[in-house]
Amino acid sequence: MRALKCLLAGLVLLPACGLLSGCGYNQIQKKDEAVKAAWSEVINQYQRRADLVPNLVATVKGYAAHEEQVFREVTEARAKVGQINVNADDAQSLAKFQAAQGELSSALTRLMAVSENYPNLKADGLFQNLQAQLEGTENRITVARRRYVEAVQDYNGYIRSFPVNLTAKMFGYKVKPNFSVANEAAISVAPKADFGTAPAPSPAPASASSAH
Repeated sequence: MRALKCLLAGLVLLPACGLLSGCGYNQIQKKDEAVKAAWSEVINQYQRRADLVPNLVATVKGYAAHEEQVFREVTEARAKVGQINVNADDAQSLAKFQAAQGELSSALTRLMAVSENYPNLKADGLFQNLQAQLEGTENRITVARRRYVEAVQDYNGYIRSFPVNLTAKMFGYKVKPNFSVANEAAISVAPKADFGTAPAPSPAPASASSAH
């Protein structure tokens, strides 16, 4: 009797499994996991960058102690990043995360530009090593974000297609938000991070000539 029940249950489940597979359920799972894996790599690389900040600030301070505004901006931007509990499935949360990471990127660029005014700092072996690590991490962030964008686009396109959209709706799978258009444009470019060049100074305004 027990064996008969198991056989009947199997006969019922087999068509159901085939139906789910045919409607894309298994592929949804696979693509959803790919998005999660890509997001984990984004977070890992951003964390790697945040971990470099304290040593960078300390090293630059050793040669440029009076650059307090730059140090404060970097420290505050890093703290803000650390306070965000991002939910990549929520568009507002993702936008807030992007904004905070963008602020840290800008602050780090200003910090690294300080080295142009301090030849001894530029020649410091520890600083050079940290600079190389930061440049490498920025490249990894660029690659990780591009892969995440591609994974989300693949997932979203798939669950919107018919008849997979019916399966997605049935099981509560929704379109995922992605990085903003500006960031998508930026990450389509070959990764490059160059902190070794300070911005060119603006030309001094011409003095007003006396009226003739």
